[in-house]
Amino acid sequence: MANALRVGSVISLCSLRNTRPHLPLLSNATRFRSKFPFFTLSSSPNPSGYPPFRTLSSSSASTDEAVTTEAITSNNASGEAENSIKDAAGLLDIRVGCILRAWKHDEADSLYVEEVDIGEPEPRIICSGLVKYIPLEHLQGKKVIVLSNLKPRNMRGVKSCGMLMAASDAKHENVELLFPPEEAIPGERIWFGTEDEKDNQPDAATPNQLQKKKIWELVQPHLKTDASCIAMLGEHVMRSSVGSVACQSLQNANIS
Repeated sequence: MANALRVGSVISLCSLRNTRPHLPLLSNATRFRSKFPFFTLSSSPNPSGYPPFRTLSSSSASTDEAVTTEAITSNNASGEAENSIKDAAGLLDIRVGCILRAWKHDEADSLYVEEVDIGEPEPRIICSGLVKYIPLEHLQGKKVIVLSNLKPRNMRGVKSCGMLMAASDAKHENVELLFPPEEAIPGERIWFGTEDEKDNQPDAATPNQLQKKKIWELVQPHLKTDASCIAMLGEHVMRSSVGSVACQSLQNANIS
C-alpha cells in the first residue's frame, strides 16, 4: 500500500508540471485494475473477489511429511517381506528330475507312483495325484521339477519322498507339471532370481527344519506362473543353469 501511495504521489507531481490535462489518480487506478484485476490499491481485504494466495501451514506440511514417511515405511516393509520370502525359498531343495518309470498306485485310483532320477545314487519314489490330469504315457522320460527336502509321507502304503511341482488354474480343473529346459541335468538345483545368483544359494534346510518352520507353507502362496507361463516367485524367475522353468500353457497359475 505504501508503495502504491508513493507511486501515486510521483504521478501527481509529474502531472502538475505537464500542461496537458490529466486524469485523476483514481481513474488511473481504476483502469489499471480493469487490466490486471488481481492487483488492487484498496486496503479492503480481497476486494477483487479472486481467491487469495494460499500459504502452506505448518500443520498441512506436517501432515504431508507424515504421509510421505508412512509411504516410505510401507515400501521398506514390503521390500523386507519380499526379501524374507526369497530367503525362505532359498532353503527349499528344488531339483531337476527325470521320470524313469511311472505306474498307477495299486491302492489309490487318483495317484501315480514314479521313479525319479534327481542325481542321487538311487531314484526317488514319489506319489503324485495326477491321474485325472495327465495321461500316464506323458510321464515316461519327462524332465520335471522336484521339491526334494519334504519329509517322506506314507501314501496308501507307498513311501513318497518328494513332490513333483505343478501349475494349476484357480478351479484346479487343469494341472500341468513344471519342466526345465530339455538340456537341464537331473540333480541340478533350481533357484529364484538372476543368473548371477546361481553360485550364492544357501544350503537347503533339512526335512525336519522345513516342516518345523513351515517354510514351504510360507513360500508356496507366492509361487505363480506369469503371462508367458514362466514360473515365478513374486518378481523372481525360477531358474536352472540352462534357462527358466515353465509349464506348458497355464498363465498366471498357482504353483504347488
